Amino acid sequence: MGYLKYIEVENFKSYRGLQLIGPLKPFTAIIGPNGSGKSNFMDAISFVLGEKKNCLRVKKLSDLIHGAPIGQPVSNRAHVTAVYCNEDGTETHFTRLVAHSSSEFRIDNEVVSQDEYLNRLEGLRINVKAKNFLVFQGDVETIAMKNPKERTVLFEEISHSLEHKAEYEQLRSEMIKAEEDTQFSYQKKKGIAAEKKEARLEKEEADKYQRLKETLAERQVVSQAFQLYHIQRDLDSLAADMASKTNELQRHVRKKEKIEEEVRDKRKEHGRLQRDMAKIEQQIREADVELNKRKPAFIKAKERTAHMQKKLEAARKSLKAAKKVDETHQGEIAELERELEEVAEHMQEFEQQLSQESQGRDVSLEDSQVREYHRLKEEAGRQASLHLQNLDSVRREHKSDQDRHDNELRKRNEIQAKLKQKKAELDENVRRVDKLAEQIRSSEASLEELRRQEQEVSQDVAAAKGRVAEINRELEALMNELGDAKVDKHEDSRRRKKAEIVDHFKQLYPGVYDRLVNMCQPIHKKYNVAITKVLGKNMEAIVVDSEKTGRACIKYLKEQMLEAETFLPLDYIDAKPLKERLRSITNPKNVKLLYDVLQYDPPAIKRAVLYATNNALVCETADDASRVAYDLGDNKSVASRYDAVALDGTYYQKNGFISGGSTDLAKRARRWDDKAFHTLKARKEKLTEELKEMMKRTRKESDLTTLQSQIRGLETRVRYSVTDRDNIRNKSMANLEKEIARLEQELNRQEPLLKKLEEEMRAKESQVDELKEAQNGIEDRVFADFCASIGVDNIRQYEERELRATQERDRKRLEFENQKSRIVNRLEYERSKDTGENVRKWQKTVEDDEKELENLKQAEQAQMHSIDEQMQALEKLKSNKISKKQELDAAEESMGEIRKRLTAVQKEIASVQKALTALEARQEQRRQDRHSVFQTCKLEQIPLRLVRGNLEDLDATAQTDDGAGGDEVAASQASITKVYEREGHIEVDYSVLPDELTELDTPEEVKREGNRLNKEIADMQSHLQRIQAPNMRAMEKLDGVKERLKETDTEFENARKRAKKAKMAFEKVKRERHRKFTACFDQVSNRIDEIYKALTNNASAQAFLGPENPEEPYLEGLNYNCVAPGKRFQPMSNLSGGEKTVAALALLFAVHSYQPAPFFVLDEIDAALDNTNIGKVANFIRKQTETSFQCIVISLKEEFYSHADALVGIVPDPGECTISRVLTMDLSEVPEG
Repeated sequence: MGYLKYIEVENFKSYRGLQLIGPLKPFTAIIGPNGSGKSNFMDAISFVLGEKKNCLRVKKLSDLIHGAPIGQPVSNRAHVTAVYCNEDGTETHFTRLVAHSSSEFRIDNEVVSQDEYLNRLEGLRINVKAKNFLVFQGDVETIAMKNPKERTVLFEEISHSLEHKAEYEQLRSEMIKAEEDTQFSYQKKKGIAAEKKEARLEKEEADKYQRLKETLAERQVVSQAFQLYHIQRDLDSLAADMASKTNELQRHVRKKEKIEEEVRDKRKEHGRLQRDMAKIEQQIREADVELNKRKPAFIKAKERTAHMQKKLEAARKSLKAAKKVDETHQGEIAELERELEEVAEHMQEFEQQLSQESQGRDVSLEDSQVREYHRLKEEAGRQASLHLQNLDSVRREHKSDQDRHDNELRKRNEIQAKLKQKKAELDENVRRVDKLAEQIRSSEASLEELRRQEQEVSQDVAAAKGRVAEINRELEALMNELGDAKVDKHEDSRRRKKAEIVDHFKQLYPGVYDRLVNMCQPIHKKYNVAITKVLGKNMEAIVVDSEKTGRACIKYLKEQMLEAETFLPLDYIDAKPLKERLRSITNPKNVKLLYDVLQYDPPAIKRAVLYATNNALVCETADDASRVAYDLGDNKSVASRYDAVALDGTYYQKNGFISGGSTDLAKRARRWDDKAFHTLKARKEKLTEELKEMMKRTRKESDLTTLQSQIRGLETRVRYSVTDRDNIRNKSMANLEKEIARLEQELNRQEPLLKKLEEEMRAKESQVDELKEAQNGIEDRVFADFCASIGVDNIRQYEERELRATQERDRKRLEFENQKSRIVNRLEYERSKDTGENVRKWQKTVEDDEKELENLKQAEQAQMHSIDEQMQALEKLKSNKISKKQELDAAEESMGEIRKRLTAVQKEIASVQKALTALEARQEQRRQDRHSVFQTCKLEQIPLRLVRGNLEDLDATAQTDDGAGGDEVAASQASITKVYEREGHIEVDYSVLPDELTELDTPEEVKREGNRLNKEIADMQSHLQRIQAPNMRAMEKLDGVKERLKETDTEFENARKRAKKAKMAFEKVKRERHRKFTACFDQVSNRIDEIYKALTNNASAQAFLGPENPEEPYLEGLNYNCVAPGKRFQPMSNLSGGEKTVAALALLFAVHSYQPAPFFVLDEIDAALDNTNIGKVANFIRKQTETSFQCIVISLKEEFYSHADALVGIVPDPGECTISRVLTMDLSEVPEG
């Protein structure tokens, strides 16, 4: 990997003279105070790498010469040389000079052109246009806040796709223009093609005229043959069906007799099962009552068991805590006993040591020597009397300080012991509060569960009670309605028969709708009587689609000798249109058109409804009706009067007739309610079953009372526990915390005092040493000969052996005694705390609670066993009920099935009888239809093809029959029958019919195809009448249009080729631009998340780079978002300064990874970073410089540049024009830390 080794600058900006900066290490930091020229160093690198002057912070190149900005240039030229070390170790010198306002480029001191210079740099992957290795001051923030469009421009510059932008837009415009030309040629061609089509149509019209006449004749033959074919097929099918129905009728009669016998047997079995079922239901009610009596006792026992379980768990926790405290306490006692033993052992060892030492160093003096010693001692005392006085005074003061020190030390020890005791008490209170809190939480959880159960049960009971009341009200209303809706059985039977007639009509004739009453419904019950009055006999009228259908139905009634019916043919009745102005009547109030208070379905029967209502008006009272009928018009003529009816049925007609309501009218009005009768009965049964279920749910009130009692008990327990916890927390713990704080303050005050006393004691000891030194000098002179005689260096050796040893023993013994006394006191205090008693107390509590819990569990089991027995008995009864109900249901179902079978057989018999009658009527209808077709063929001279027979024979037969004489009616019927028989022997040639017309299965298809054929024939006839004489010059016109179309085709093809060529050229440039852009974008987007994670040193950090236009990303913006570690996603503008900087650096390093330059120059990228992010960024750069690239960073922060391999210090030399000095330091030789 190549790298920048040196930068040589001469008279460039603030660098006066020739200065060599380097060697530059893999990670080099440029440091120095503000204004020292660090950014000028950045400009020097940018300058030598070919950057333009507008990026170098100058208006013209000559301003780069040192002193030029103040009008005092030191020279007429300046240069910068970059020494680049190649991968093979050779060096290349890149030099750029500025003389006046021009630049000169050199490579290895040879002058080259700017293009050659830049190409050579690009060969080393140094492309200044890419802007991916030079980051100027402030660029980091700018990059972070770029909008998507600006980010796209950056990527276009880096990827060089920008080079194709102008060509891309030019070719795109050419392509659009070529496509528009092609479209214009196409539209022109399309217009001429339309002219050609029109000319061809004129020619075809002349040819078509003759063909249409021929086709008409063919279609008429096909149409008649089609009708005859399907008529004959229907007649054959009807004959077979009639034979089959006759046999079927006989079978059904035999089956009916057998089923009636089964019905009688099943009725007996059903009565027995009903009695058994009632007995079991009574037993279930009694068992349910007994179970409800036992449940409260079981719930209470269960609650006591649960409460004791929680109490036992709390006691066990307290026992565990007490044992832990006792173990800790016993451990402290054992530790103190061990310390006491160690002190005794050390004291014994000390005594033994003293005994051994005294034996080894005893010195014995003669009596004369002893007397001489005392004389000399007195003499030394007289000579050192002043020193001795001072020494005694200082020792007394030292002793006083020592006593005060010991006293304060004792106080401190007492405070520490008391502080430890208070802290132990506080810990005990904390444990108690925690225990109470746990009890409160457990109780509140149980309370919440009980309240939830109470709410559910309460809501269930309340809902059940409310629903019971609603059901009772609804049942009462239903009973009233059912009471008013009693239907006369005879009348019901009559209506069923009339309904069967309508159903039969619907099967025979598709145009039959239904009775008017069945298709209409008043919008409110209050209008029933009024509507019944106005509709009158039309209320039961049958609505049909045409007069023809109505006459066919009347004929059928006569033939079957049934009751007469009223028919309303929709194409025949005179239905007057609605008078809209009648809807605006406001006086009297509530006057409405009878049509508006009547709903009907289907909409096709509107004419029938208009006919029956006849613009009649409905009023509240008879007076209002009279007024509306006769007083609202402009004059008293019949034309200005209206039909009006009151709600009570009083009817005022405009012709002057007045009729009142009657009992019969009210009875007829109930006809509207009969339709709802069966619905009301089904609703009553459903509500009765629901009422039984709701009554069961209301019996849960006893459970609700038990739950409320348990809730009150738990609330009281929680209240007491909360009070106890708050008292401990707010009083006991608060007082202990205050006492601990006070003791800690006293302890803190003791420390300075002890230190002060110790300092004073050390000062006194220094004075004692000084006075002792003076005293020792006097003693040494006085005892010089004596010491020589006894063989010691000085008298103090003798005295220390005897006196000092005694003093040392006393001091050590005192220390041991004090230490022993302190340990014994603490031991007595610890032994005074009986933590074992607390353990024994909780142990007994746990044992008692366990026994009580066992007793409660046994009681609960007994209650549960009792309930289980009762529930088992209840379940057994319910099981018996289910079994019996299944038997009863099976019996009812079986009886119902038998009845259904009987009803079905009866219906089948009636149906078969009706079907036979319908088949006969249908057969007669189809024979008549065949006769009509033959007559049409003969009259219209349609050349129907016959295999056998002749249409002329039909007239001969009819004439023969007419002359026979006799009864006129019988002769007419016999004549028709003979004609039908004669027509039956005629065989038509159906070969003219295509397969699709002979293979139709349903009547609807046959009817549809027949209508289609008729419509085709009618259309042909109409078309022939409308067709004018054909245009004889149509062929000449067609030839001219063809020639023009050929010329237009040529123009269109040329335009299409030009468009294709323009599109291919555009697509080529588009692909190249897309390739370059996506190569860069894919590299950066794939690397940016990895780099961002490395920069933040956190795997949860995320960075996303996505195009707004995935197809052509360079046409729109690029979105860049980062998710900082530990934060949610948010826009870039909402990130902090440091987060924006890290995000921008991630983008910069990712951009650099595309065609990476061998080095990276960054100017103050750490400005917005905190110390944590500085360390992460510096570590990242350091790792990258080890393998990927060289990095030169300008920084003001020690936290950053301390990670560099080398430092380049820029030092300013203040003056009118700042002069920058350069210092370098290799940090690789400096040990870290």
